[in-house]
Amino acid sequence: MAYLPISTPGEVGGPDGYSYSALVLLTDAADPAVLQRLLGVIRFTGWIAPVASGTQVVIGDPGAGVVAAERRGIIDVGGLVAERLECDVLAVQVRRDRQLALVGWRGAEEIGRYDSDPSAEPGADDDVASEPVGVAFAPELAALARTPQAAERLTEILAEELERDSVSESERLRSILRLLTLPDWIVATGSLPGDIPTGPRAADLTRLRVGMPGAAGLWRHLAVRRVRRRRTPPPVIADPPRESGPGMEGIEPWMF
Repeated sequence: MAYLPISTPGEVGGPDGYSYSALVLLTDAADPAVLQRLLGVIRFTGWIAPVASGTQVVIGDPGAGVVAAERRGIIDVGGLVAERLECDVLAVQVRRDRQLALVGWRGAEEIGRYDSDPSAEPGADDDVASEPVGVAFAPELAALARTPQAAERLTEILAEELERDSVSESERLRSILRLLTLPDWIVATGSLPGDIPTGPRAADLTRLRVGMPGAAGLWRHLAVRRVRRRRTPPPVIADPPRESGPGMEGIEPWMF
């Protein structure tokens, strides 16, 4: 496998351990006004990017934390958006550049989820396996992105166990997004609220604070942010495989 080396300190996706999250709506049909109203109802905090090349990106804030009411992280928000707007959605989450999560939906149906390292979840038990889980999701993910021909290569990328000292999950994600012809500037969203390198300008994004645009939600956001930072979203994999559990003989985590 060939990846670019991780960035130097201070760069997005570097060894500082950046966390970020996003939804990619894979449709031209979603009404941006309806999307914003839905995110307002659940008191979402983050940014909405303009529609471009058949996709629309929603960025969560904080990156891998609680971004909406009822302890919702970006994955929970993704499932709700896919169901309510009846569209295809891919949720992307990177935690401290050590854990990559991908979850896909076709409307209300979840088609699969991937976790590069379940042991990186906050509060994970010591015996939780650190190998990728959900590699079998690759063909469905490739089809979701309208690039079914990429399934074999995507499987290889998802199955790879990275050398943590030299390669970050942002580099894996960049390779995935480019392979699937999806917006690879997502890996640079840690630069917000400044402009996103190679992506849209901050001025072109709609910023929501607890569901409200502009300065309207600023003061409310200050109070809500303190509460949300003390909470964590549900884990990507609810019951991850263990290093030494009953019935695990001969079974590799990537098979799940």
